[in-house]
Amino acid sequence: MLTYKAPLRDIKFLINEVFDFHSHYQGLDNGSTADPETVSMIVEGFADFAENVLSPIYQSADAEGCSFKDGEVTTPTGFKQAYRQFVEGGWQGISFPEEYGGMNLPMSLNLIKSEMMGTANWPWSMYPGLTIGSVNTILQYGTPDQKAIYLPKLITGEWSGTMCLTEAGCGTDLNQMKTRATPNEDGTYAITGTKIFISAGEHDLTENIVHIVLARLPDAPAGTKGISLFIVPKFLPNEAGELGDRNQVVCGSIEHKMGIKSSATCVINFDGATGFLIGEPNKGLKAMFTYMNTARIGTGIQGLAHIELAFQNALPYAKERRSMRALSGVKEPDKPADAIIHHADVRRMLLTQKAFAEGARSMVYHAARYADHLANAIIKEDEAAIKKWDDKLGFYTPILKGFLTELGIEAAKHGQQIYGGHGYIKETGMELIARDARISTLYEGTTGIQALDLLGRKVLLHGGGKVVREYTAGIMKWCGEYALDKDMRQFVWSLTKLCAEYNMLTARLLLTARKDRDIVSAASDDFLMYSGYLMMAYHWARMAAIAFDKMKNGGEQPYEFYLAKTQTAQFYFEKILPRTNAHAEAMTTPSSVMMQMDIEHFSF
Repeated sequence: MLTYKAPLRDIKFLINEVFDFHSHYQGLDNGSTADPETVSMIVEGFADFAENVLSPIYQSADAEGCSFKDGEVTTPTGFKQAYRQFVEGGWQGISFPEEYGGMNLPMSLNLIKSEMMGTANWPWSMYPGLTIGSVNTILQYGTPDQKAIYLPKLITGEWSGTMCLTEAGCGTDLNQMKTRATPNEDGTYAITGTKIFISAGEHDLTENIVHIVLARLPDAPAGTKGISLFIVPKFLPNEAGELGDRNQVVCGSIEHKMGIKSSATCVINFDGATGFLIGEPNKGLKAMFTYMNTARIGTGIQGLAHIELAFQNALPYAKERRSMRALSGVKEPDKPADAIIHHADVRRMLLTQKAFAEGARSMVYHAARYADHLANAIIKEDEAAIKKWDDKLGFYTPILKGFLTELGIEAAKHGQQIYGGHGYIKETGMELIARDARISTLYEGTTGIQALDLLGRKVLLHGGGKVVREYTAGIMKWCGEYALDKDMRQFVWSLTKLCAEYNMLTARLLLTARKDRDIVSAASDDFLMYSGYLMMAYHWARMAAIAFDKMKNGGEQPYEFYLAKTQTAQFYFEKILPRTNAHAEAMTTPSSVMMQMDIEHFSF
């Protein structure tokens, strides 16, 4: 049976010793109340909820799944009770304005909460998780009346929200979107169309569901320039914000899926449903990206969640399961065989999981600081600051989403390998992690889409590689501070070489793309993975530097904790980081290797 224990030592190591969240919060307009005591209370309080409420119903809910009848979805046993406790605890409103019922604390605290919630029970976490994007979108683009009506109920969790983007035959390519929005005489719009793959599109946890829907106006320009965004609630609220008439929004069916079975994935039919324009006409895609970026950070957290859960449940099994004797000699002479953790190959898999989990957490928490700055700039309506932090977060987002979710699948595979045959049966839960992890590389844009966004749009198209040069300049500056530190020499030297190679590879792809446009798509996956391994290496080096210092001068955690950090960093640099060599060689291979075969020769 799967169990979850919030990794509080590692969380506190990052927020207190690596990133100094306390000082960071002092520079935010909404950070003054996020003192160490408040932060600790929130983190520990939600850890208790995740461990004792969400985790115990994860496997049972997967076995039960959601049920669908006559347009209604019933969630698994325990979900409504858990959601009620979530709402009563005020957990949904951590990072939203007090004027709408929130706590007005920094965004990063909500992301830390999301990590624990998602690791304990990812499918359950999707119900309140999708609401976050709805709130952010309405906060940034909604009218005063829309904010007054929708935000209080969404922020308390009484209502939930969704993102309705995908249509049959129209996923990433929104040019093919067909949902229509016809103006009504009263200023509302009649929304007609069908959306598919709508997570939490229908359920029994909240009294109302607020759909954020992309649709086209009758006179809209062709392509993505003609897409508008609408609020389409399941029940139409009155002027007081209370429930009114049922809208023409109906769940047609739910999907039967490989994983996340306790999260309802719905087909939603809009049959002349009343909708309310949010933002400017034909500018809906820009507003929707507010939602999408929120969701993509959340999906990056899903990668971290599956890595952490796989590691937490593989480690005790490796200590208890006995098979054969260690090659270096008998370790447990009083037992019939040694525990498999004494075998180097099992150590390889466990250390890979540990390195991925702790490296991913550092990457996510660093991005969370950027999200804090961006949210702060939006509140102040500081356009220059919004662009600055949006650009920084924009570089991180496809790496977090694409790279970390791929690592989540690898970590789940290692968990199954450590369990052997027991990793393939339902009782242990390892097969559940593997199934649930698989969707993370698909929704909010597949790994290939994230890779193309990173290399094509973020790196090559805007500034000709400027973002890479700026990012590596920051790493090099940091390396210079530790150039003479004997403990850090091994990490600094590797990072220095990688930064030089990263810039060279970017420049080479930029030049090649002028003549070979297909190279952008051909090289993008390798470029994404290379970027991820480099970024994680930088985070491991930073953690190692702090750990070495604390081993000498003392810190919040025991000496052994810091020692393990330095040893895991060494493992990552020596055993994992060489993967960049293969990605570097592969990304510079001409696209003709993939494009030269005639389509008709793809046969069997």
